[in-house]
Order: sequence, then C-alpha cells, then structure tokens
Amino acid sequence: MPDCEIDYNCTEVVMAFVYYGQGVSSLYQDFVERLMSQLALRGTEITHQSIGDTSSMMDVRHTGEEGRMEIAVDRENVRVSYTVERQRKEIKKGLMGAIAGAGIGSILGSVMRGERDLGDAIGGAAAGGAYGAYDGYESSHEERTAFAEVGAEAVRDVENELQASSEGQEEAREALRERGRQKREEDLARTEELRELLEELYGDLLAVQEEVEIAAAEGQDVKKPRARTDRAEVLYGEAEAALEEGNHAVVKAKVKAARAMVEGAEELLANLGNE
Repeated sequence: MPDCEIDYNCTEVVMAFVYYGQGVSSLYQDFVERLMSQLALRGTEITHQSIGDTSSMMDVRHTGEEGRMEIAVDRENVRVSYTVERQRKEIKKGLMGAIAGAGIGSILGSVMRGERDLGDAIGGAAAGGAYGAYDGYESSHEERTAFAEVGAEAVRDVENELQASSEGQEEAREALRERGRQKREEDLARTEELRELLEELYGDLLAVQEEVEIAAAEGQDVKKPRARTDRAEVLYGEAEAALEEGNHAVVKAKVKAARAMVEGAEELLANLGNE
C-alpha cells in the first residue's frame, strides 16, 4: 500500500484510532474476550486472531470496512488500536493520528461516555491542533468509519462491565474482610472472658489447696479433698493449654470441671470435723 499520509493524490489512506479501557489491565484476558463478543454482536467479523497475555492482534471487517486491531496492556489501562484503509475523498487533510496523552480514556473518552458527539469531539480536537491538521471528518455521518463508532461503543461497554464487576468483587472482598475483623474481635473478647475465668479459678484453687495443707498440718485426713484439688489443678492446666490453641469450647468445659473439683474439695474440708 502506498504511503498516503501526505500524498493527497493517493486513492487510499490509513486512518488510525486508539481507544482506551481505563483501569482494567489486570483483567486483560477478560477484556479481550468480552470485546470480541461485543464486536461480534455488533456485526463485526473477526479473523486471524493472535491472542497473547498482554498483546493481541486480529483483522476486523464491519459493513464492508476492513482494518487491523491490536489490543494491548498500557500500564493500568488496555489500549485498543485500530487502523483502517479509507478512500482519500473522505479525508481532506492529513492522517487522523492516534489519540493519546492527557485525554486518555478511549477514542475521545467523552464520546464513549455519551458526553459528546463523535464528530464534534474529533473536530474540536483537530481545531485545537491536538492531533494534527484535520478537516471534514465531522462534516457528515456518512464520512465517519463505521467501525470508529462501533469500536468506541464496544470498548465503553466492556470497560463499564469490567469496572462494575471489579467494584462488585471489591465490595464482596470488603464484606469478607469486615466479617473477618468482626470474628477476630469476637474471638478476642471471648478469649479475654475465658482468661478471666481461668484467673478466678486459679485463685480459688490456690485458696483451697492452702486450706488442705492447713488441715493436714492439724492432723486431719485430707486424702479426699487433696485428690480433688490435684484433679482441679490438672484440669486448669489443660484449660490453659486449650486457651492458647484458641479452642474456646474445651476451655469452657475444663474450667467447669475444675470448678466442680474445687467446690467438692471445699465441701469435704467443711465436713472434716464432723466425721
């Protein structure tokens, strides 16, 4: 093909368009699949696909218009570049340059979000000299490439779908994180509660053990109450170990059993003088 960027006697020119899907590079494969589906639904024939991890190429044909499309990761965005051969009569000045820079977002992000008409947006950009000398593209709907609008709409829809999906997933992850935080807080509160029960049990156990030793020093038979305090001490140790492992159900059961042993020892000590 002859180079027709500046030769106005050429019968064909190459027009290049660049679209951006913002903030969806992490979903690149999904973006490519969805974009191809959206284009197919809009009557676009896609052939000679070469799909990679960060860059893909394919030929597209839409209502007789043929071009080449590249989809590539561009930092946090996905860039869709489309080149098409057009008759020179549709272009009055120069080549429509790739759209990039400060207005990143699509082939004119405002168009993709419905804020401006495609022709007005391109005309305005050209008038400001942002993308090179250009004239006439906005003069009539017929002069636009059919795929220029179809591609913009498809990229916009895919970007919106992925961003909505990403937001939904983030909300779900945040809900899980919040439930996790709540559970950790509840576990911490329960751990502190059980720790207090253990401390109280330990204090009562020490007191009863002291009474047992006093009774033994007085010559009383303390075999039975001592057996209960010894068992209570073992149960206390098992409950303490379970608390360290976070097994709250076991802690509660061991504390209850140890408490019963302590109370039994106290009752036996109270009745020593009546035997």
